[in-house]
Amino acid sequence: MTIELHTLSNGFRIVTETMPGLASASVGIWVNAGGRHETPTQNGIAHFLEHMAFKGTHKRTSLQIAEAIEDVGGYINAYTSREVTAYYARVLESDVALGLDVIADILLNPLFEDREIEVERGVILQEIGQAVDTPDDIIFDWLQETAYPDQALGRTILGLEERVSTFTRNDLKGFVSQHYGPDQMILAAAGAVDHDALVTQAERLFGHLPRSPQPSVIEPARFVGGERRENKALEQVHFAMAFEGPTYRDPEIYTAQIYATLMGGGMSSRLFQEIRENRGLCYTLFAQAGAYEDTGLTTLYAGTSAEDIGQLATVTMDELKRAAGDIAAPEVARARAQMKAGLLMGLESPGHRAERLARLLAIWNRIPPLAETIERIDSVTTGDVRAFAEGMLTSGSALTLYGPAHDAPMLDALRARLVA
Repeated sequence: MTIELHTLSNGFRIVTETMPGLASASVGIWVNAGGRHETPTQNGIAHFLEHMAFKGTHKRTSLQIAEAIEDVGGYINAYTSREVTAYYARVLESDVALGLDVIADILLNPLFEDREIEVERGVILQEIGQAVDTPDDIIFDWLQETAYPDQALGRTILGLEERVSTFTRNDLKGFVSQHYGPDQMILAAAGAVDHDALVTQAERLFGHLPRSPQPSVIEPARFVGGERRENKALEQVHFAMAFEGPTYRDPEIYTAQIYATLMGGGMSSRLFQEIRENRGLCYTLFAQAGAYEDTGLTTLYAGTSAEDIGQLATVTMDELKRAAGDIAAPEVARARAQMKAGLLMGLESPGHRAERLARLLAIWNRIPPLAETIERIDSVTTGDVRAFAEGMLTSGSALTLYGPAHDAPMLDALRARLVA
């Protein structure tokens, strides 16, 4: 595997990784513009803009955008997160230049026609409605808002209906002009790619763009925490709890990920074994550790019946408390192995590789060698994980419940159980 990096004079970065033996490639552009970059009145505009990128350019109609990629058997899509928006395509080796040309076209030449804005506004409002009707989806938006209230990081990516209903062409153009400068973009490609050819094409497509007049500034995150309950006549109570965690530049992020893995990352994990296998209290249960530039969350989720929510919540707290005292070396070794295997298996996909390249470059302004990441995972000791587990007992926390949650314990009672 060969990773190559080049930066144009205007700050536009190109990073590629050639994967011998592949006949296809993933190519995309990651923009440093997500939900965190919105003002309160802009909430949802980054996601709206992602939708509008496919609604026609000065060169192609929306149908021609889709046909250009699908005529050659490719696939094109995009997503918006809280810190980035990504536009990417998977194509055969001979069509990599076409893939980049289409992505550049939708980014640089969108029409933002009023009629198309209204059509897509309806689509997004339907998407918002669908999210509200999907309990194990919307509960994480509520958890984020509870953890970071009245902050950009806590607002939903889709936006609120009242905001989405008012966005205009000028609003979209304004967000683009502020956040879509060449120095705010990363072109990442992996698979059957020619680095020099992509650099030449990128210079032609993006080299003329002026640098952003001022860098994007995000509102610093302030974990607050608290509790939110939405009682509704559903079949299950959806339980989500989060604890403040390390940032993605904090070396402790690897400890947090190992801890989350051994607590709820698989069938052998503590919570899965005790809550599902031993007690039969739920079907779905997991733990995960996520991170942002200046904060992070260790999150627990489970769905259970109204009759069992009290037991599920208290047993979860008991398991968190127990872990602080008796996490064993074999568990840590298993979690390390799961993390490394997941990382290495993901690297067999050019799409995952391209995304990883873009993310690492955005975080570190370099691509750390894979061996460095493996070394960081291997360096986490049992003592480190126990210390992290102990710190969780007194760290800030947020709780959201959705469904018939009248009998669920209050957050204060759960926190008291952790430190009793």
